[in-house]
Amino acid sequence: MPDDPIQELLITARRNQILDAATHVFAEKGFHRATIKDIARQAGIADGTIYTYFASKADVLLAILNRLNETTEREQHFALGSEQDLRAFFTAYLRQRMELLWPNAEVFQAVLPEVLVNAELREMYYQQIVMPTVQIGERYFQAQIEEGQIRQVDVPLTIRAIGGMMLGLLALQLLGDQEIAAHWEELPEVLATLIFDGLKLAEGNRERGM
Repeated sequence: MPDDPIQELLITARRNQILDAATHVFAEKGFHRATIKDIARQAGIADGTIYTYFASKADVLLAILNRLNETTEREQHFALGSEQDLRAFFTAYLRQRMELLWPNAEVFQAVLPEVLVNAELREMYYQQIVMPTVQIGERYFQAQIEEGQIRQVDVPLTIRAIGGMMLGLLALQLLGDQEIAAHWEELPEVLATLIFDGLKLAEGNRERGM
């Protein structure tokens, strides 16, 4: 990347222009049917311009997933979370993720099949996007354990279980689940309640029939 901050801003703006166009094209046509020409036409640029910023259509796809994942911002998100009440941060964090993911559900529907069947792309996605995010979450949870905020748990499995819940809810949304479609804004609090409170009533509440 150049040292000139103005040039860096221009490169970032052009990359985002291409990614915005590709997001639209992939959601409309799917990954396989979409072409670089389609993306360039949607972005209003020449075909060759895309190759100045991305090596291939797969590279564009990974960049879209990376942007939706907010990979570069995650460290800052969790750093801010360490200064907040754990439950409040967790609920706000889930809400922020859902507010980004749910409106882009069609993009995931278009590109996830390719990620799942393409072994090379799957490995790149896992190593470049999934694992760095998991490791940030693991460090945060381990710090919370050491500070006595949460009990001792298997941190790697806990992080994956939470991520799996999010992915499962997104899958249900894509399958057309009407309950999730109608009430997805309520899911962060529901998940926080499940994780922090569980489902079993406390002994005193059970005795009172609560």
